[in-house]
Amino acid sequence: MIDHVRDLATLQEATDRLLTAVAKLDNGSLAEPSRLPGWTRGHILAHLSRNADALVNVFEGRPMYVSGDARDSDIERDSGRPLQEQLADLRHSAAGFAAVADRPADWSRTVELRNGVTDSAARVPFRRLVEVELHHVDLGIGYELEDLPAEFTAREIDFLADRWSGRPEVPSAELIASDGGTWRTGTAGEPQVTVRGTSAQLLGWLAGRADKGDSLTTSGGPLPVLPPL
Repeated sequence: MIDHVRDLATLQEATDRLLTAVAKLDNGSLAEPSRLPGWTRGHILAHLSRNADALVNVFEGRPMYVSGDARDSDIERDSGRPLQEQLADLRHSAAGFAAVADRPADWSRTVELRNGVTDSAARVPFRRLVEVELHHVDLGIGYELEDLPAEFTAREIDFLADRWSGRPEVPSAELIASDGGTWRTGTAGEPQVTVRGTSAQLLGWLAGRADKGDSLTTSGGPLPVLPPL
């Protein structure tokens, strides 16, 4: 069961961890490439700030973004700012999200995200946590998939495995983590492929990160090709 209160507390811890790490950078390092193609570290930080604002919109019943183009242009506009401006924006936008989430509300209500996607309000804090944790890794500043809290990794694998379930273009697969945990994804029926690796490696494959599954081992067939996130 989703516990939004606990997720909000965990999100604050992850945000503090991110801010502490980013504060050790300098202006030059923000202009360097991140691990996301076409994005500098500054792009990632700008995205995280604007995403917090967008989730405030979600909570308040407004469109998450005015449009996809507006989202992209806002990130591009803010990507080149110096470190202190990026840090101030990260703190301010995160505080704004936390303040809205602290208001009395019906957490069982349905909210609308991007592209018509809907979810319960109670799941939004975890969605924000995913943004903070995975993009912290994407910065390439020493925080790796292996450093993610084990509970977070298992929950995100749960989410992504479910996302790729029932998709005819994804072969049925059983995912087995050497450090504990088993998942199913792909089409219904008996798994055609068994995929083995650590939880971090499985998450990297499902989320299109790290080596994208090259370190995993399979039996019964090749590693399934996943659609883009």
